[in-house]
Amino acid sequence: MRQSSPVTLAMVMALRLCAALLALALIGVHPAQAVPAFSVQTGQPCQSCHVGGFGPQLTPFGREFKLKGYTQRAGKWNVPLSMMGIASYVHTRKAQASEPTPDYSRNDNFSLDQISLFLAGGVGSHFGGFVQGTYDGVARQFAWDNLDLRAVTTTQIKGADVVLGLTLNNSPTVQDVWNTLPAWGYPYTSSSLAPHPAAAPLLAGGFAQKVLGLSGYAWIDSKFYVEAGAYTGPKAGTLAALGSDPFAPGELSGLAPYGRIAFSHALAGGTAEVGAFAMRAHLFPARDHSTGQTDRYTDLGLDASFIQARANTDVFTLNARYTHEAQSLDATFLLGGADHANNRLEDFRIDASYYRRNRIGGTVGFFDTFGTSDALLYSGSPVFKPDSTGVTFQLDGTPWGGGGSPLGARFNIRTGVQYTLYTQFDGRGTNYDGTGRNASDNNTVRIFGWIAY
Repeated sequence: MRQSSPVTLAMVMALRLCAALLALALIGVHPAQAVPAFSVQTGQPCQSCHVGGFGPQLTPFGREFKLKGYTQRAGKWNVPLSMMGIASYVHTRKAQASEPTPDYSRNDNFSLDQISLFLAGGVGSHFGGFVQGTYDGVARQFAWDNLDLRAVTTTQIKGADVVLGLTLNNSPTVQDVWNTLPAWGYPYTSSSLAPHPAAAPLLAGGFAQKVLGLSGYAWIDSKFYVEAGAYTGPKAGTLAALGSDPFAPGELSGLAPYGRIAFSHALAGGTAEVGAFAMRAHLFPARDHSTGQTDRYTDLGLDASFIQARANTDVFTLNARYTHEAQSLDATFLLGGADHANNRLEDFRIDASYYRRNRIGGTVGFFDTFGTSDALLYSGSPVFKPDSTGVTFQLDGTPWGGGGSPLGARFNIRTGVQYTLYTQFDGRGTNYDGTGRNASDNNTVRIFGWIAY
């Protein structure tokens, strides 16, 4: 039997993707009670809050809306419900060493990545937020997802306009309004079926949906931002019931403090921001108390961003982040999981995007993760290092980000293609796993569709 060429296979997968997107669109149209959350509430098209007319990258208007507790509204009150669906096709340069999950192949996988339902909106002038529940189409399970509930008020202090707020959330940095930090950082959508480096700072998603935290913040004169708070870990049974793995990254001992500062100012016809962030956590790895010790992680970082909207509505953005993580792995060391009790991990990210008429755009992002060598912690690498380096390119389009959808103002869609290129993967560029596999073998093409209704 003649095998299909890669081009033909890609075309077939793209057609299947379009069919799945159409099916999702029809699902979104039928429920009469389903309404978009924030676009209908504000009376603004998606482009007002989001770069490229689709989330999650925020414009200055979108940042203000979030910082003020999602309370801005226009017109009459609407039922604050909306839905989202993401489907994709993933192809790697060389088939992966094993199936990414038992239900998928070593290469050329099509998947319905997720379907999410949101309860989102503002109540009065002081309360707002969103609660997201998600069906993971790859893992085939339901789970709670991002949560950000806010209470806000406005005042004046020595002539400066000040927004004072509280945020209750379940993922450190999900409350942030700049797209530099991990929760809303580039790439804004990805697939668990694609290869990913093993090492990342704990703050880069390790606590997502595993903790619950409360922070207080002040937004002063739309220039200075300061936030301080702490996170605690729900019980294992609670996390399991919510669809989260209670054993990774471990059980929090006490509170994990979190802090954030930022300064934003007009620059070169746009808006620039520089900031810093920090978090410290004590963990019992895998909830194991047998050593009487904890692992201690201290994440410190710097970030910067710039956004410029031109007179012709073209938009340029730049986002950057550097994170230093100090690891005191006393518990893991005694359990035989680390060769050294003290390690460090460094992570640098930078991305730039340009959107023509705020609809069709491209983004390029560079990432570099590196740290100390540890024969047990990074045993999968012949050189026992966490080093991974690469570039992610993305082209995407959002035809109705400014309105005019044939399915009504509530419907929006983004389609795109990503290409991730690796020069290092889990320690080195060639033979990184000891079996002859090279970093470039993990180079990945992903075609995706993303629907909101």
